[in-house]
Amino acid sequence: FYGHLFQLKSESYALLCLTFSMVQLCDAFVMLPLRSTMTWQKTYYEKLLFYGNYVLCLCLGLLCVVFVSYWNIEWRGGFAWDASFLQFNWHPVLMVTGLVVLYGNAAILYRIPFTWSQRKQHWKLVHAALLLSSLILSILGLCAVFDFHTGYHIPNLYSLHSWVGIFTVVLFTAQWLLGLVGFLSPCSPLGFRKLLKPVHAWMGMAIFILSLASCLSGINEKLLLALNGNSNSTAAYSSHPAEALFANFLGVLIVAFGLVVLGILSNQRWKRPEPGEESSRKM
Repeated sequence: FYGHLFQLKSESYALLCLTFSMVQLCDAFVMLPLRSTMTWQKTYYEKLLFYGNYVLCLCLGLLCVVFVSYWNIEWRGGFAWDASFLQFNWHPVLMVTGLVVLYGNAAILYRIPFTWSQRKQHWKLVHAALLLSSLILSILGLCAVFDFHTGYHIPNLYSLHSWVGIFTVVLFTAQWLLGLVGFLSPCSPLGFRKLLKPVHAWMGMAIFILSLASCLSGINEKLLLALNGNSNSTAAYSSHPAEALFANFLGVLIVAFGLVVLGILSNQRWKRPEPGEESSRKM
């Protein structure tokens, strides 16, 4: 009886081992390729979704620059650098181009999957160069409006728009200098970089949001001052003249551009992987 029971247990154990082996073979030849296919499809979808958003971001940024330039050429008389109204026209163009479009594209540079397989140091230099270009254009935009105010004896920094704008540029300057010292200086310790990184990212998003607010309030302020209805050559803002509708649509484009940039920055799946994560998040 005991011998028969032992033989039965042995046969059951052998059957169990055979079943387990068949399950492993099924997983190796059926489930593993299926999981690999699903992973590849998910990666392809994420990559396609990112580049769709990125192309949309580039198109909206280009439209913002074209619209703000056309607005000041068609309705404001063009450009000059002689402390006149034509010099003031450089202010919105330089601010939208530098403080919004260039800044936004510099902010999402690390999110481009193409850059993940390359040395980060090279892209740090590109990131810093784009932001420096943005900062220079912003400072030139401030010079344009300050020169215009001086020439016409208009007080500086009296409006909420000017307060937010100057604070944004000052904060931007401090952010760029801090990033230069913290991330590009060879003397910067690793512990300081790790401590600075989340602060740098948060300040970057805050500056971009302030830039959007500055440009939108500036467009609205310009329209309220220029289209006051007191001149025979201009209609009142409230009567919906073509210039007002065009400039309002420019504001909508700036909002759309900002939303796309912030959407890319807030998606953690599109964040550049840290060392050791490349294999699990490679796009």
